[in-house]
Amino acid sequence: MKDYNLGNRKYVIGGVATLIVVIYIIRLFTLQITSDDYKKSADSNAFLKKVEFPSRGVISDRNGKLLVYNQPSYDIMVVMNEANGRLDTLDFCQALDISKEEFDKRMATIKDRNRNPGYSRFTQQLFMSQLSDKDFSIFQEKMYRFPGFYVQKRSVRQYQYNMGAHILGDVAEVSPADIEEDDYYQPGDYIGKLGVERSYEKQLRGEKGMQILLRDAHGRIQGRYQNGAFDKRPIPGKNLTLSIDYDLQALGERLMEGKIGSIVAIEPSTGEVLCMVSSPSYDPRLMVGRERSKNHKILSQDVWKPLLNRSIMGLYPPGSTFKTSQGLTFLSEGIITPSTPYPCGHGFNFKGLHVGCHGHAAPLPLVPALSTSCNGFFCWGLYHMINTNISKYGSVQNAMNTWRDYMVSMGFGYKLGIDLPGEKRGLIPNAQFYDKAYKGSWNGLTVISIAIGQGEVLLTPLQIANLGATIANRGYYYVPHVVRKVQGEPLDTTFTRRHFTKANREAYEYIVKGMRSSALGGTCKELSRHSFVPCGKTGTAQNRGHDHSVFMGFAPMDNPKIAVAVYVENGGWGATYGVPIGGLIMEQFINGKLSPASEAKALTIQNKRIAYGSTDR
Repeated sequence: MKDYNLGNRKYVIGGVATLIVVIYIIRLFTLQITSDDYKKSADSNAFLKKVEFPSRGVISDRNGKLLVYNQPSYDIMVVMNEANGRLDTLDFCQALDISKEEFDKRMATIKDRNRNPGYSRFTQQLFMSQLSDKDFSIFQEKMYRFPGFYVQKRSVRQYQYNMGAHILGDVAEVSPADIEEDDYYQPGDYIGKLGVERSYEKQLRGEKGMQILLRDAHGRIQGRYQNGAFDKRPIPGKNLTLSIDYDLQALGERLMEGKIGSIVAIEPSTGEVLCMVSSPSYDPRLMVGRERSKNHKILSQDVWKPLLNRSIMGLYPPGSTFKTSQGLTFLSEGIITPSTPYPCGHGFNFKGLHVGCHGHAAPLPLVPALSTSCNGFFCWGLYHMINTNISKYGSVQNAMNTWRDYMVSMGFGYKLGIDLPGEKRGLIPNAQFYDKAYKGSWNGLTVISIAIGQGEVLLTPLQIANLGATIANRGYYYVPHVVRKVQGEPLDTTFTRRHFTKANREAYEYIVKGMRSSALGGTCKELSRHSFVPCGKTGTAQNRGHDHSVFMGFAPMDNPKIAVAVYVENGGWGATYGVPIGGLIMEQFINGKLSPASEAKALTIQNKRIAYGSTDR
């Protein structure tokens, strides 16, 4: 009789043997073809691929004064496949003056694929960055004892002066998000975090190089593979020339000591930012080296927010500097003529609504209304545009949106597009905004405060300075920018195109006359002592605490070289801080220095302190 069990057993044994052979074939295929683990291991034993980092581009001011440069530093790199099980940990920790706990933490971080997504045990990983020359010398003497550890020469940023921190920015180690966004970066690389270091990162960083070194069976370097035929030299980053004037920036930061606010100066003919002061500030040298993380934490927890660039991030009511934009709109839309008088009985008074004003002669037309900063005049102008021109606009909403279009054309309500990260857009309300706020029941009286730069209107100091540049140019502006030149590249056309406003040229001439009259004998009469023919407009922006002191102006009146905005939180009247600071900034740039009398005034302002207490940030 046939034994079926023996027959079945034969097929089972044959099947198992076949399966084992198939598994081995698949595994061999995986190891030799699809997996590069053994290739990496073999390459790691035979070659050391050493990244060569390019020098980062240096940064200078408009006159060639060096602001940011590089100094050598050293990183400790580790190849895990070589270090595991062969390291005297205690000796290693003593050489670097670290604890065993810190050593274990750093090694665990390297292996954590969530924090280090590019981890491979066959390639160099960053163990410790930015060793000083002294620490490097100590470690180098003992490095032969520590297999798998290497020194990689890098450079670290050095900031020449305690100045311009918000413009320059800083450099720090890349985050996982940076690596995810751009495959140029590997863990341990550096990247610009703020300021021009961030916005011009790709130009500043250069291109990495690579050395391929041969190793013997003991891991000792034997020289370059094929005499360096496959090496790639690093390409240095491009140098930047800023539009910033160092002396002007230094003066601005002096004048804002002990105060909260901003100074922004622009060259009207180019849109180049001549100085950008945000106060309080910080020393950019605090953000360099291994102490950066600690210092950044201290600054970020400071209640007065020194890391905040108020020049482009601070949102403020512009106060009476905004009246210039209203005069331009009313003239261009035919709401008024240059000779149209409006009454002012210590303010705007109509149907029980009162908007106060200081005492001055009345009624008066546009030019003296700007000179004396009359609230009543501009409130009447807005009321007549919104409420009494239904035949022209068809509705209150259409009139409001026409007003909004003028404001947007002047650079308000949207980002101007400066070449710095973090710019805010401000706020210019439109009809839909008020329809939602008042459920469709509103008119010119409801929103009357926007005529004098209060209410819902919010601008950045940069936008106020740009308003001054636009008036100086009689109707157009260039997008403000802080980089004047990138080595080997033309300036982006974004910064060379003129942007024209909706207001007409003739209207601008009358606004200039009003601002010149203000400098001669109006609210900016402090400027009359200067011989370079300045024009100005004060602002006293209402606040829940003390009012803010605001100024916007330019000089000279014809062929202007500089436009300035000054914003001092809790500074009181515009003439108290805004005007004298603005005048000193103009004088420094136009004359190249301050007169002895002006230097004495600058010192007085520098030594004045305003109690920090504004609720507007």
